[in-house]
Amino acid sequence: MTAADPSDTGLLAPGWAGSPAASATSDTAYLRALLDAESALTRAQATLGLAPAEAATAVTAAADVERFDVRSLAERARAGGNPVIPLVADLTKAVGGEYGPYVHRGATSQDIMDTATMLVASRTLDLVLTDLARTEHALSQLAAAHRDTAMPGRTLTQHAVPTTFGLKAAGWRSLVLDARDRVRVVRDTLPVQLGGAAGTLAAFTAYGAEDALALPDAYARELGLTAPLLPWHTLRTPIADLAGCLAFAAGALGKVAADVLVLCRTEIAEVSEGSGGGSSAMPHKANPVRSTLIAAAARRAPQLAAVLHGSLVAEEERPAGAWHAEWEPLRELLRLVGGAVRDAAELTEGLRVHPDVMREHLDLTHGLIVSERLSAELAPLLGRARAKELLTEVARRTYAESRPLAELLAGEPELKGLDLSALTDPARYTGSAGALTDRALERR
Repeated sequence: MTAADPSDTGLLAPGWAGSPAASATSDTAYLRALLDAESALTRAQATLGLAPAEAATAVTAAADVERFDVRSLAERARAGGNPVIPLVADLTKAVGGEYGPYVHRGATSQDIMDTATMLVASRTLDLVLTDLARTEHALSQLAAAHRDTAMPGRTLTQHAVPTTFGLKAAGWRSLVLDARDRVRVVRDTLPVQLGGAAGTLAAFTAYGAEDALALPDAYARELGLTAPLLPWHTLRTPIADLAGCLAFAAGALGKVAADVLVLCRTEIAEVSEGSGGGSSAMPHKANPVRSTLIAAAARRAPQLAAVLHGSLVAEEERPAGAWHAEWEPLRELLRLVGGAVRDAAELTEGLRVHPDVMREHLDLTHGLIVSERLSAELAPLLGRARAKELLTEVARRTYAESRPLAELLAGEPELKGLDLSALTDPARYTGSAGALTDRALERR
C-alpha cells in the first residue's frame, strides 16, 4: 500500500493546503504520473511492434499506484539520485518474469521523470484554468455592477483624481485573462520526453525500431501531451515556459490581492472580504486572509521561477545538478499558483464593495480631488496664470479652514454664473472610466 508522507500535508503552507493543486502535486500524484509514463511507453512500443500487446497490458495493469510504497521509493532514490531507478525495479518485479523486460525498455530515467513532470503540470494547470475562469467571472460581474461607482484614484499613496471601482475590477480581470492565456498556451504544448541515454533514440533502434522518430509521437498520443521536435534533456524550454506562465499568474493575482489589502484597511474600508479570518488575540478582527495568502504566493513565485530559468544552463547531454534542481521549485510553484488561484476565486466571489464609503472618501479633500478639472475649466476663463494663482490660494484655504472648495470658489466674483457644485463633484469627473470598463468587458 502507498505509505502516507506526513511531510506532504502543507502544515506550513495554508495557501495551498487542501487545494485541488495540492492533491494534483502530492507525492502520490507524482508516483501515479511516473507509473503512467512507464506504462504509456510500453503501450507506445506495442503500437509500433516493439513489444507484445500482452506486455503493454501487463505493465499497465501492474502500474497501480496502490501497489507501491512512496516512502520506500523516496529513501531508495538517494542511491541513484532520482526515484525512477527504484521504481523501475519495483515495477519490473510487479510485472513478472515474462513481460518484466519490457518495462522502461530503451528509456533513461530522465525520460520518465520529465514526462511525469509534464503530466503533473498538465493536470495541475487544468485545475488552475478552472479557478482562473471562476475568478474572471466574478470580476466581470463586479466590473459590470460597479461600472459607475466612483471612488478615489490613488497614486503614490495619495488621492489623485476620481476613478470607478468598475474600472479597477475590469483591470484585475484583464490581468487574470492575460494569465489564463499564458497558462493555456503552455498547457497545450507540454511535451513528452523521450531520447534514451544521450538523446539519440539509439536504444530503440537497437531493439528493432525501423523508425525511432515515430516512437515519441506514439508516446505523446498515449499520454495526451505533445511530441517534441527534439529530446529536451538539456534544452529546457518547457520548464522555462512553465516557470514564466506560473510566475506571471502569481503576479497577476498578487496585484488583485495587493489592492484589496489596501482597500480593506480599517481606516479605508472601501471593500471587505466576504469571510475574513479571525485573530487568536483580538476578537474584533476580520483579517483579509485570502488576500494575504495570495500576496504571500506572489512574493515567493519569482524566486522559484528564477531557479527554473537558471536551470536552462544545463551542460552536455545530461546535466549534473541543473535538472535535479528543478523538481522541488517546480512543484512548489505549481502548488503556490494552484492555491493562490483557489483563494482568488473565493476572494472575488465573496468580495463586498462599499460604495457609500467610497463616496465619503471622495469628499475627504473637500473637492480638491477635482483640481485637475478646475485647472482645465478655469484657464480659458481666467487665463492660465490667474487660474493657477486662484486655485493655489483656494486649495490652501480649503485645507486650513476645512471648508468645501465649491463654497470658497463661490465667493470669487470672476466665477459667477458657473455651476460650481457640478464642477467640484468628484462623481462627475471619472473621465472615460465607464467606456473603458465596457471595452474591457468585451474581451472573452
